[in-house]
Amino acid sequence: MESKTIAQIQSEGYNALINALGPEDAIRFIRSFDPGCGNYTQDGKKYLKNMTVKQIGKEILELQQSL
Repeated sequence: MESKTIAQIQSEGYNALINALGPEDAIRFIRSFDPGCGNYTQDGKKYLKNMTVKQIGKEILELQQSL
């Protein structure tokens, strides 16, 4: 099986979205993605450096329960 180029994958992906959602909703879906800013890896090391995975998970669960 031959590898597809990024352009081919993008084209097939757009076509799949359009077929599944219709043109207007496909555009709305694509526009909903925000690349954000900053460096996730550096920020994570800075803010989470003293926390274990278990502690992070506990905080996530507590936050979810408070919503």
